Amino acid sequence: MQAQTAHLVQPDAQLMRYKEVRAFTEQLAARLSAEDSCVQSMPDASPAKWHLAHTSWFFETFVLQAHATGYRAFHPDYSVLFNSYYNGIGAMHPRPQRGMLTRPPLAEVLAYRRHVDVAMQQYIASDKTGLTHAALIELGLNHEQQHQELLLTDIKHLFSLNPAWPAYAVNELVPTPSADLKWSAGPRGRCDFGSEGASFCFDNEQPRHSQWLQPYEIAERPVSNGEFRGFVQDRGYEKPEYWLSDGWGLVLQEGWRRPLYWSDDCRTELTLSGRWPIDDHAPVTHLSYYEADAYARWAGARLPTEFEWEAVASQQAIRGNFVESGRLHPGGPVADPGRWFGDVWEWTASAYAGYPGYQPAAGAVGEYNGKFVCNQLVLRGGSCVTSQSHIRASYRNFFYPSARWQFSGLRLARDLPIQ
Repeated sequence: MQAQTAHLVQPDAQLMRYKEVRAFTEQLAARLSAEDSCVQSMPDASPAKWHLAHTSWFFETFVLQAHATGYRAFHPDYSVLFNSYYNGIGAMHPRPQRGMLTRPPLAEVLAYRRHVDVAMQQYIASDKTGLTHAALIELGLNHEQQHQELLLTDIKHLFSLNPAWPAYAVNELVPTPSADLKWSAGPRGRCDFGSEGASFCFDNEQPRHSQWLQPYEIAERPVSNGEFRGFVQDRGYEKPEYWLSDGWGLVLQEGWRRPLYWSDDCRTELTLSGRWPIDDHAPVTHLSYYEADAYARWAGARLPTEFEWEAVASQQAIRGNFVESGRLHPGGPVADPGRWFGDVWEWTASAYAGYPGYQPAAGAVGEYNGKFVCNQLVLRGGSCVTSQSHIRASYRNFFYPSARWQFSGLRLARDLPIQ
């Protein structure tokens, strides 16, 4: 979290933003039944009901119980049931067993949200200066936006296990206009990276620092479904020469032959709007890092580093296909031919690590990002289920390289001669 900008946040503006973010979470969940909301499809996913409760737990734990005079917790058991991974707070229910929590029922979780919202709105409105804990509240709102995205990706994975292929939304997925693959040389030499601190950022986006970039060029759009189909048709999933060792092991172990949610004949894919024909011009998605890296090798290119990506993206306007479009799938008429944001998170070749001089925040809130800087890879750019207000060029997402259920794709890069 970035606390230096707390004085820029006025209570009235923060109260409005609080109401908007919290209402959007419930708007997303309103399309689900109580049965949909309780099920956990795999250990990496969480039930929608748990997302609704945990985001409230965050405000209750870090703001209300810590700072609001006279606040009374909604239920004493919730401190354990809806703690995610904060060891500094105390015990937690095991993550793989979140789907076993049939109680509390969905109605009680929604009542919990209302209880927290009343107290939070009173707390925000009572701060006349806008100075007290404004950055902590903004962290909670950005945290909730992350869980809005997870709610959608998790329910998509759950629905993929249903042979009836249910739809979360009813959208007509208009095909994407074609766009030739073009390349541009990126900035080179000494460049600065990370947030400048003018607005909210997560702690992993700082300190701002310099990196040296060798000459390179980078594609002006992500790899498309049609282009990735060429890799599948060339039996790329059967050729170990394109794969990192761990990735090849997963190909053999899991039987990967195509992106997650593609049909066996590679003609249709499961979307949040049900089963649809694969749009050849839309960005390919639901790839692991290993698949993205293998495709790049097959294509005679490589993945960009996160710094190469940011050096170019920081010069671009933040526009694209975000959750606000309502499409909830990559591509379509909202896709920008020179797109750098939205549609799909883009795997980079960079390991997730702290920047030089990085220090996690003090206390349990420092566990938000600090303890995950190991064994994961950085993704950039946001996706079709990311809020546009949540993304920026310096934003660093991170997942394990085997992860496929997020809206993750790739962009190609190539080295240029050093002159």
